[in-house]
Amino acid sequence: MSKRAIRPKRGRIVALGSAAALAAAGVAGGIWASADAAAPTPVAGTYTLVNAVGGLCLDVPGSSSADGVQLAQHACGGAGQTWRLTAAGSGFTLVAAHSGKCAAVRDGKTGAGAAVQQEACTTGAPAQTWTFTAVDGGYRLVNGGSGKCLAVKDGSAAPGTPVQQNSCDSAPAKRWALKAAAATAAPTASGTATATASATPSTSAKPTATATATAKPTATASATATATGSISAWPTPTVDVPLTATQKVTGVFDGGGKRYVGKGALGSGDQSESQPALFELADGAVLQNVVLGDPAADGVHCGGTCTLKNVWWENVGEDAATFKGTSASQVMTIDGGGARGADDKVFQHNGPGTMVIKNFRVDDFGKLYRSCGNCKTQYARHVVIDNVMATVPGKKIVGINSNLGDTAKITRLTIVGDTSKKITVCQRFTGVTSGEPKESGSGPDGTSCLYTAADVTYRP
Repeated sequence: MSKRAIRPKRGRIVALGSAAALAAAGVAGGIWASADAAAPTPVAGTYTLVNAVGGLCLDVPGSSSADGVQLAQHACGGAGQTWRLTAAGSGFTLVAAHSGKCAAVRDGKTGAGAAVQQEACTTGAPAQTWTFTAVDGGYRLVNGGSGKCLAVKDGSAAPGTPVQQNSCDSAPAKRWALKAAAATAAPTASGTATATASATPSTSAKPTATATATAKPTATASATATATGSISAWPTPTVDVPLTATQKVTGVFDGGGKRYVGKGALGSGDQSESQPALFELADGAVLQNVVLGDPAADGVHCGGTCTLKNVWWENVGEDAATFKGTSASQVMTIDGGGARGADDKVFQHNGPGTMVIKNFRVDDFGKLYRSCGNCKTQYARHVVIDNVMATVPGKKIVGINSNLGDTAKITRLTIVGDTSKKITVCQRFTGVTSGEPKESGSGPDGTSCLYTAADVTYRP
């Protein structure tokens, strides 16, 4: 099938007034390398802390509320990863929002390698006080009792690695980015809850001309819209970044709202299913604030649990993104952004697990989501669609294999320009391992296609 016409490029992304939208920052591996020299002084607020080695978040394992639990790093998104920075002298205390307990060096030790744990907060305790020192791309967190830095043990990028204190130097394991988080009700001694509003220091990396560069995060109108659950207008980036080789992401890659365009081996713009992706995400990786221009090769490949936040496809190539996970527990989340010009599929689901598509817009498309109909290895796959706006022309919102146990849960879907209701909301297929799958029915059935007429709004 022929590729859709190339859309004209647009003007600058509209900047936000909201400080919270400035929080997202690239944090993994080499994307710290050319960062701005000075990050702003942090302010009291609610954050997640993301380490520079692997883009993993400071976590209370198991979201425990017990004293003495050693902190660790885990894939971002867990319940024990929200921290309230509260002013304490010249520094801050780090209070776990779920437990109300403080991050502290165990037993107030001053030696390298001492564990950092959560414990009941004590006003003025030096071991619970942390000073934020701005460094390239983020901060070192220096303990008030020891003068040593919060660090991931052995500089590991592995999820579950414990956190400790160590001597302060330029090692990535001792660099942390702050990412604004929603305010969380705080446990108090009286049993009442208080909320702390989030604030936002921005830690960001400076773009370079190479394919491995990470652009400086730029506030966009769509970032605010995603945060509030609305659907954004198309962004208009003015800076193009050429990619001649697949950009591999193992942590967090923040594109700063720039347009990334395939060149060389990534620049054919055809419909081949064997072409490489512009971005390849490892298990646990995050891609955010990126515009994929034209040509976009095979878009984004996700090798496990991953998040695509505020990602836009100006003209979909073969697919916008393909989920290639290997575990039924893995989740691919598309939050915000949009895609247009897809001859066939926008999102292709080949591995097991669940794909979540929310706060998203799709224009001029074949199918928004397709569970692979004829993969050599088949699985039960699941898709959750919430707050999506689809604008004609379009054919199908989702296609699933009901015989393989697939499900599609759909809420708050708006279809624009289809007054005759010709777009199929949920198409069921009989999935196969060879040959072509056949259609087996459409519409809500309470088993595979999980929605009601009230979940779909039609608008001229």
